[in-house]
Amino acid sequence: MRKAMAEAEVGDDVFGEDPTVNRLEKIAADRMGKEAAIFVPSGTMGNLIGMLSHCNRGDEVILGDQSHIFLNEVGGIAALGGIHPHIISNESDGTLNLETVEKKIRASDLHYPPTRLIALENTHNYCMGSPIKPGYMQHVGDLAKQYNLQIHVDGARIFNAAVALEVDIKDLVREADSVMFCLSKGLSAPVGSLVCGNKKFINRARKWRKMVGGGMRQSGHLAAAGIIALNELEDKLKKDHFNAQVLAQGLARLNGIVLDPELIKTNIIFFSLKHPTLNSDIFLKKLETQGIKILAIQSGMFRAVLHREISESQIERVIRVSEELTK
Repeated sequence: MRKAMAEAEVGDDVFGEDPTVNRLEKIAADRMGKEAAIFVPSGTMGNLIGMLSHCNRGDEVILGDQSHIFLNEVGGIAALGGIHPHIISNESDGTLNLETVEKKIRASDLHYPPTRLIALENTHNYCMGSPIKPGYMQHVGDLAKQYNLQIHVDGARIFNAAVALEVDIKDLVREADSVMFCLSKGLSAPVGSLVCGNKKFINRARKWRKMVGGGMRQSGHLAAAGIIALNELEDKLKKDHFNAQVLAQGLARLNGIVLDPELIKTNIIFFSLKHPTLNSDIFLKKLETQGIKILAIQSGMFRAVLHREISESQIERVIRVSEELTK
């Protein structure tokens, strides 16, 4: 990737003149079965400009209470877009109950913000990295068409979903009007995300990208790594999923760690610490002193994410160190 970045042919992407960015966008659109794509610095920006391109100020989006857009993107859709979030509880597998969704769609009324969009997440980060299946997406698509709504998919890790479900990635986004996916998650590029949709939508997104500061210049140096990620690294996600299972099964047998390996479907592991003597903050700090980094989601709850640079020997070491700490 570093060699490709150094040698990339570049131009001014704001004017559409960077050949490497143009190539990446074409590859991304083709992979998702969409007409066009736009390269952005981050997934958060990708979701933001996606929603700004679908909705006007005062419009409403239906999304899950555990979604990354709702929890971790600084309220950007409301602060910058005036878009009203209508929150529904996520099911344990990351889906939204479609009967509930239908009940939440606003009728035309002077007092209501108009419902414009349904936002989904695949894989669903806070729902154990769960992959959402094509059949569910078809049902969402049918509902959206019935009420003339758009669908946006936060597909930050959608390649993980396709690998876990053993389906063509197009089957996961066929019903979506837009999809964002990250190059910097499981695909392991250093920077960047793509937003894909039809040409008219991407033209709107390009203007929003410029407005929020995402218009980069010779960004082909970044896009070059993304091309390698898309062309060469998807198959390696299977190994990440396997390693996640090894880690989950190893942690599950330790004293004070609460974890059901059967809930782990992709490369994300959530577990809690309920130890009689070991404080969760101390547990986290002691792991860090051993060069092991996991994320504290809340008190006593942790998330570990596997990627291609985590080896089997490192997983064994994580289990071994955790076992010493929880004795």
